[in-house]
Amino acid sequence: MDTQNAQPRARRKHRSLAQELVADLSQRIRDGLIKRGEKLPTESAIMEEQGVSRTVVREALSRLQAAGLVETRHGIGTFVLDTPSVSGFRIDPATIVTLRDVLAILELRISLEVESAGMAAQRRNDAQLKAIREALDAINESAMHASDAVSSDFHFHLRIAEATGNRYFTDILSHLGTSIIPRTRVNSASLAREHEQIFEAIARQDAEAARAAMRLHLTNSRERLRQAHEAAEAEALHG
Repeated sequence: MDTQNAQPRARRKHRSLAQELVADLSQRIRDGLIKRGEKLPTESAIMEEQGVSRTVVREALSRLQAAGLVETRHGIGTFVLDTPSVSGFRIDPATIVTLRDVLAILELRISLEVESAGMAAQRRNDAQLKAIREALDAINESAMHASDAVSSDFHFHLRIAEATGNRYFTDILSHLGTSIIPRTRVNSASLAREHEQIFEAIARQDAEAARAAMRLHLTNSRERLRQAHEAAEAEALHG
């Protein structure tokens, strides 16, 4: 990435910043400015060039990874994939921009993950239940330290999908990536309670309760997102 003439740019809200960075890096990869197999600049270098926080950079890289454009190698860095991920089904994180897009993703998740939770309750083994618990603990830990819980939240749902024993549930969630998790976070106590109810139903192998808990969680998430968006619009209107 050529940073010689780049100037830090004034940017907007956190989600908009990450979205703009995803679009910018995606375009550079498509145009060949960042070549296949090439290592991306460090987080610090991107922060300096783009004028954004480390949290924004990490969220953007997470979205690029979910889109199959890059891979992160622990302790080495993030690299552009030599060839794009081969898949007949792909939702590009850069296309999930509007409230309608995010709500549509939540509708897809309701249809998919309600049954996933029920099957997980019926089929999970002890190791899978432990993995779900650990993912849930990671969400709670992130909430306590006011850090970004998107990745932990995604892995909680992914661990449930894995417990179905049906790899296609896992494949679809993996293709969707962290873009399925709304960035708006309100009323963390309600979220924590909903997650616990899902886990407890799976733990006692109550399939119907697991389905009901997952449906409640996702429909509440949809409503929380809608309300937060309306509140933000009202604030902008009167601000």
